[in-house]
Amino acid sequence: MSSAIEMTLTQLRDALAAGAVSSVEATRAYLDAIAARDGTIRAYTQVFAERALERAAAADAARAAGRPGGLLAGVPVSIKDNMCTDYGRTTCASRMLEHFAAPYTATAVRRLEDAGAIVLGKTNMDEFAMGSSTENSRLQQTTNPWDPARVPGGSSGGAAASVAGRLCAGALGSDTGGSIRLPAALCGCVGLKPTYGRVSRYGLVAFASSLDQIGPLTRTVADAALLTEVLCGHDPLDSTSVAQPAPACLAELETPVDGLRVGLVREWVSDRLDPQTHQAVDRAVGALSDQGARIVEVSLPHSRIDVGRDGALSSYAVACYYIVATAEASSNLARYDGVHYGHRTAEAGEDIVEMVSRSRAQAFGDEVKQRIMLGTYTLSSGYYDAYYLKALKVRRLIAGDFHRAFEQVDVLLGPTSPEPAFAIGAKTADPLTMYLTDVFTLSTNLAGLPAISLPAGLSREGLPLAVQLQGPVFQEPRLLRAARMIERALDLGAMIPPCVKGLPS
Repeated sequence: MSSAIEMTLTQLRDALAAGAVSSVEATRAYLDAIAARDGTIRAYTQVFAERALERAAAADAARAAGRPGGLLAGVPVSIKDNMCTDYGRTTCASRMLEHFAAPYTATAVRRLEDAGAIVLGKTNMDEFAMGSSTENSRLQQTTNPWDPARVPGGSSGGAAASVAGRLCAGALGSDTGGSIRLPAALCGCVGLKPTYGRVSRYGLVAFASSLDQIGPLTRTVADAALLTEVLCGHDPLDSTSVAQPAPACLAELETPVDGLRVGLVREWVSDRLDPQTHQAVDRAVGALSDQGARIVEVSLPHSRIDVGRDGALSSYAVACYYIVATAEASSNLARYDGVHYGHRTAEAGEDIVEMVSRSRAQAFGDEVKQRIMLGTYTLSSGYYDAYYLKALKVRRLIAGDFHRAFEQVDVLLGPTSPEPAFAIGAKTADPLTMYLTDVFTLSTNLAGLPAISLPAGLSREGLPLAVQLQGPVFQEPRLLRAARMIERALDLGAMIPPCVKGLPS
């Protein structure tokens, strides 16, 4: 394994700045790793090898001429395939956009490149970000680097797999209900969902506009802090972008939060949930307690998780989310009609209605069709008040629960996923069981809060376990410092999947 690949993103940045390694060397090392391992992992939908090497050479030349570049000068990264770029294609892992070439680049991607990052390629995802396992991709099946028979999580499964599989130094994903944090948890990475509005959504192909947020997936908390600093900031091209400067996340990252108050959500504790998940949370609690944190029990009644006699989970938040998200998806995806955007059927029809129907039937996968139909139904005359309007009221109650909890504590601590990575195909026959995979993550999106998932050990099967921290709006620096306290205390070392171990240096 190349020494450049062994480095974390921040270590590589420092090595590049010191001249210990060149950007071309690092980029070639990652491209070689992609060639060697991505045939099994299948994280990438597109690789921009020639463009990446050209930009790497330009970064090296600029540094040699005394122009060191930005915070990420020469660092190779990947981006999720739902972020527009004026190079390559933006497919959203869908046949609907299989050949779509965007005329502009998303603000988040542009900020990475303006900081000097080298985009290696775009990563696989659930179609239009609708899924929790990346099994809904219409292009390919991404596997978990820890076990190729298991899912990487979703919808940013390709992004997480590219980080865990050492196929990039860091990645961008998007999070609508846990789509950064869940794959981070299942692949043994760090994944941060910033506060809604912190990172521009301009150029992100919309799934649910009031929930979507772009964020980083990395190997360490410090790497996530660095990418967050680069990504955040007001963007006049996005009407939901907050008019606040980018937070300083790295400056005090190593300083523990003095007197940290940590909230444990009583509704998320049950003897019938996966015991290894609880053990991971207990380890994180112990790590924070040993550093002087005060542990407080709090309540989020409208995010309560009920466990039935059959072991099945249920939650108000899940029901609320899948009404709000599908309603917004129905509206956002109406533009893909074969006329304005996307696939157009080659079959002749009697009129435009038949043409549009055939185009959408051919190009959308089953999960996307299911969510469009559900969302259209909840917005229909006679059902709007009973479903959508009621869901908005529950969403307000969920946000109110968080607001009251943060009057008592600084951060909330709990699980990210109900269980470690599950087998490919294990949940595809039961959509409800799949939806409940996000039971610990989606309430954060409904409330618009920042949250971070980080590794907390390995299961008996050698699969990553993770914990999640949630914080008040715009408190990413505090959240990252608390996460670093856990990371430093647990001292897990390099979380290296078996597919990466043993490769030559």
